[in-house]
Amino acid sequence: MAYMTQEGYDKMMAQLKHMEEVERPAASAAIAEAREKGDLSENSEYDAAKEAQGMLEMRIAQLKGQLSQAKIIDPSKLDNGTVQILSTVEMKNVKNGMLMKYSIVSEAEADLRAGKISSATPIAQGLLGHKVGEKVTVTTPMGPLELEILKITF
Repeated sequence: MAYMTQEGYDKMMAQLKHMEEVERPAASAAIAEAREKGDLSENSEYDAAKEAQGMLEMRIAQLKGQLSQAKIIDPSKLDNGTVQILSTVEMKNVKNGMLMKYSIVSEAEADLRAGKISSATPIAQGLLGHKVGEKVTVTTPMGPLELEILKITF
């Protein structure tokens, strides 16, 4: 089961719709065009178009699978006393004083540039269930990281 926001769910639905209504017909047209060019056994355009169609169908199936497992969470019903999925956590690296702010989201919605980290990441796993003021040691590939939770919002 993948927990996500309504915004993330809607974004994935729009992406699926675009793939099915725009990209799928374009892939079929590319195959038809390549087929018209003659002998299929020596037609690299046809092979490339079929491969592209196969990749598209795989992405569509994967997206449908994610959407079928989705559980939309209403942030207004969550307790902001502890860190949980959909929490936005402001924290401080105890060692160097650097301030960080991340929203903990599902893997499908993760976007580091937008400050959204997957709930499966070491930092998110280390923060889940903790409260404001607590210091948490998170094991990362770069070594242990001690973080102090400053604020939790949704």
